[in-house]
Amino acid sequence: MNKKDIANIKKQFKVNNDLLYIHEIFNVYIMKESSDIYHHQSMPFDLLEEEQQELFMNNFKKVLTGQLDEKLFELTFQKDVENSSQLILHQGLLSQGTEEWKEQMLKLVEKMLKDKQYEMDIVVTFIRAEFRNPTKKRSEESDESSHDTVYSHPFILCSMNQTQDPKKELLFDYVQKEFKYNIVVDPVINLQKPISGFLFPAITDNASDVNHILYSSGKAYELDYHFIEEVLNAEEAVTAQEDKIVFEEVIRKVAGDQINTSTLSSVYEEVNRVVEESEEEEPPKLDYKDVEQVLKSSGVKDTEPEKVQEAFKTVIDDESYELKASNVVPKYNSKSIKIKTKVADISVSPQDLKYVRQTQLGGKLCLMIEVEENTVIEGFEMIPETLLKKVEDEGEDEG
Repeated sequence: MNKKDIANIKKQFKVNNDLLYIHEIFNVYIMKESSDIYHHQSMPFDLLEEEQQELFMNNFKKVLTGQLDEKLFELTFQKDVENSSQLILHQGLLSQGTEEWKEQMLKLVEKMLKDKQYEMDIVVTFIRAEFRNPTKKRSEESDESSHDTVYSHPFILCSMNQTQDPKKELLFDYVQKEFKYNIVVDPVINLQKPISGFLFPAITDNASDVNHILYSSGKAYELDYHFIEEVLNAEEAVTAQEDKIVFEEVIRKVAGDQINTSTLSSVYEEVNRVVEESEEEEPPKLDYKDVEQVLKSSGVKDTEPEKVQEAFKTVIDDESYELKASNVVPKYNSKSIKIKTKVADISVSPQDLKYVRQTQLGGKLCLMIEVEENTVIEGFEMIPETLLKKVEDEGEDEG
């Protein structure tokens, strides 16, 4: 799934949307002390009060919120797994009655509870729904509805939410004219911050893919590997952060610990070109041969396929590993490259990195930034100075 696919589904989660029909909702309450199911309840989603529907709709949207490979991950199911979650989910999707649907979802909950202790009581929510995607937009001049021809996507969405203790409050009773301690014992279900979740099956370009599942972590880069491998029976995910670290380490192995800014800028430009020129639905990936070509085109000396291959093997112990190109290149539309110095921290965009230089002036290490116009600081325009002459004068004064 790409950003467009996820955004297309996410925007459907609103009350009274005829393109999204939620058949039923199944809530399971899990006790933290015993990791036992305390209660579960299934009911048609339409029977919920509208305020409750709104709460859940917002919760489901939060499950689908985040950047790919940071908070959202399309995972591949493991093969030849006993009691496979892929099969459980598929059977749940195809089940005809409520009891059969609940039975399959409870099998997943059993996996969630095995060898796992939660810090708070947990509520696991499942919905069985159908997303209808129109094949064309409505024409104002035509009487034909855009909903006459649609792609239909049955899916299951899961959201896991922690409970939190009710607030202890002091109230004033207007009738009795006295202060009272507010005694509330019912735990509050925090639907604002789901701790995990998933969407099955993955939906890419109007096609359902039962071999993949979209996993949602509670926070960016904080994956629950027990949930991924033992509950979903999916293959281990690689974050964008991890891909970027591998890429940087490979460059360091090939080019050395020191690299000038123009070369680094060229590397990013080459990778960005690969991303922009790709016509495939799947994000382009870089193997060691592609990285070798990127480095060679960027002017890195002594770059040979064997050297890059060995770097891959050293860094990640897998010479066949492929990096997702979009993960390793900084975002070109933002100042995403951070330059840290003792005096100041500076942020520049990748395409402007080539204007930054580190040089020696008068025996002092300096960071120089080429600019096309006068610099303004706090509303004041800086006066151009001859830096070399100033450094020399300071050296004479010290002498």
